Amino acid sequence: MPDAHDHLGSGTFVDSDSPEVITFAEQAVDGAKNPIETAQRLYLAVRDEILYDPYVAFGDPESYRASAIVAASRSFCIPKAALLAAVARARGIPARVGFADVRNHLATPRLLELMGGDVFAWHGYTELWLDGRWVKATPAFNLSMCERFGVHPLEFDGTRDSMLHEFDTTGQRHMEYVRERGVFEDVPFETIVADFREYYPTMFGDGLHGVGGDFATEAVD
Repeated sequence: MPDAHDHLGSGTFVDSDSPEVITFAEQAVDGAKNPIETAQRLYLAVRDEILYDPYVAFGDPESYRASAIVAASRSFCIPKAALLAAVARARGIPARVGFADVRNHLATPRLLELMGGDVFAWHGYTELWLDGRWVKATPAFNLSMCERFGVHPLEFDGTRDSMLHEFDTTGQRHMEYVRERGVFEDVPFETIVADFREYYPTMFGDGLHGVGGDFATEAVD
């Protein structure tokens, strides 16, 4: 079993001891009977109650902090992964955050133009320690967003890895993983921000203000 100190403690961004995270977790798991059912309920709460929104201030630490994401009710893949890890730890489930670069991320023409291409670095997911092994879960894209884009929403049964689907609902290629970045106890903020500043200067802007936009509306235009 992983060391409890490493995988259950609160972090700077995976701040599992914050009141906001604890309350969110308690409300999500009401009635859960075991760790797997707890993990499933936490996953669905983070996936669907926190709407996917990539137009955030990428240089602001608060954009990555789990407790801040609960208050905002919207964010992108990295902080949503941090939030799932935080609520899992708050309920006694060891958790960590993982990252990979992906191609054909869920995107609109405007987002692709701002990013300067279709490779998205540091796509975030979560690893949960369940039944004696690490299981991957990806809570990035909420159900309503998936329906707008015509992609399958990712489900999580607590026993199998839940990673982004290779194909959309029409059979067209949707996403592929092109580089693994590894797993971490907390969000490696400084490294991610440095890479975003280099890779996505237009999207990054001044770092403390998002580029602005309504991603949900773009998805149906």
